[in-house]
Amino acid sequence: LHLSLAQMDLCIEAFGTSKQKRALNSRRMNAVGSDILSTAVTKAAENIIDAKGITALIQDVAQDDVQNISIFLPPCHEDADKPEDVYKFEDILSPAEYEALRVPAEVFINITPEEIIKKTEEKSYCSFVLEELKILPPDEKRRDHKARCLWFLDILIKFSFLKVIKKKHPMGPECPHIISKKLMKNFTQLTYNNGSVQNLISASMKAKITAYVIALALHINNFQVDLTVLQNDMKLQESRIMDIAKAMRLKVSKTKGPPELAPDKNHKLATLSLPLPVQKAPGGLRKRKKMK
Repeated sequence: LHLSLAQMDLCIEAFGTSKQKRALNSRRMNAVGSDILSTAVTKAAENIIDAKGITALIQDVAQDDVQNISIFLPPCHEDADKPEDVYKFEDILSPAEYEALRVPAEVFINITPEEIIKKTEEKSYCSFVLEELKILPPDEKRRDHKARCLWFLDILIKFSFLKVIKKKHPMGPECPHIISKKLMKNFTQLTYNNGSVQNLISASMKAKITAYVIALALHINNFQVDLTVLQNDMKLQESRIMDIAKAMRLKVSKTKGPPELAPDKNHKLATLSLPLPVQKAPGGLRKRKKMK
């Protein structure tokens, strides 16, 4: 499909990267008297977007994402003295969001070994969460903290599987309103399709969710995380999660998998330790046409 300049502007407005949108806004500021958003052009662009389909547009946007992974990472405090301050917990969950997790996380606090077996058979939660539930600390305060973190991590992973979000509360009534709002605001992009504005989880948003899942998993598990378990839970290609882990300045090594999850298979273990590895230029990331 060949788009006119104005039609391309509309596509950039809906699907472009931050850099493209800044360039577009700058050009519009200088385009005195240019009515680039005329009704006719708007209708033409709508037809093109509808005809091309949402899936193809997601793939179009994805081409830019690999080289821009760094802009989707949690804030990195390079001058931190301790691993826990590199990706601060407060940058993942605000105090208000953390407090809102108290009630839904109660399902984990008193979970029994028999219930964990049942939940594993039913695949109610991701493998990472199920493995960590087996080793909840006995201390009441620490147990509550870990339960809240695991509940949010599981919701993040489940949210990452959605494509176009049509419900106001896509994760169900048990998900607190403040958490639903956080998911929609921080981990979706607004897009136009079939005559309406929708929230989309594009390839870049899936990368952002993955980065936040890794950061939270590091806090849960003493700043070491089995990337292979998370990769399988999130249905990612290994190269994709490795790109994100390296962009987060993690050291990656080989390890054996958990006893219940193919222990003989080599897993990738990511460690957050100081000093952080030297940041590599974004251009060094591999560019792939197909991403999950």
